[in-house]
Amino acid sequence: MLQERHPLMGQRISLAERSALVIHDAEDCSRFNLRIAPENLRAASKAFGCALPATISATASSGGRQALCLGPDEWQLYAPVADSHAIEAAFAALYASCPHSLVDVGHREIGIAVEGAAAVHALRSACAFDFDTMASGTGVRTLFNKAQIILIRHDEHRFRIEVWRSFADFVWGLLQAASREIALGI
Repeated sequence: MLQERHPLMGQRISLAERSALVIHDAEDCSRFNLRIAPENLRAASKAFGCALPATISATASSGGRQALCLGPDEWQLYAPVADSHAIEAAFAALYASCPHSLVDVGHREIGIAVEGAAAVHALRSACAFDFDTMASGTGVRTLFNKAQIILIRHDEHRFRIEVWRSFADFVWGLLQAASREIALGI
């Protein structure tokens, strides 16, 4: 079940100079982890209401819903909070013909938006991922310092971090330290 309050709600980090970096809690959403055989991708896409990408790291969006392919048989699904029960019901109806695992992970994860021209610089402070090779509209599971995150790149200067609630303050603190260093030109 989604919780209405999380530790970062209302938090914001912003550099004063032309908003080169803005970090804030991302809008809440329904989050699901889906494991299903790739040959059942079409049926799963229909149940979700958005085409599920077949390529690892690819994302697809439709009607406020987004799907991220994390592995050959694993997807992370995002949708408006109000759609949660409808998604669960659609996948429950699908189970008899296409066995799968759909797990609501909305209670365990928090979204953090990292935006602006200095976004990549802030993310590189604690993530060894090669951002130069990460195209817009892709996502990966990676580490931010020692915390596992899902990182989605919406466009050149706009990212979303999905992090477990128990690591949210830790990740936020690292981003806050990075923003101070960026502001000081370090």
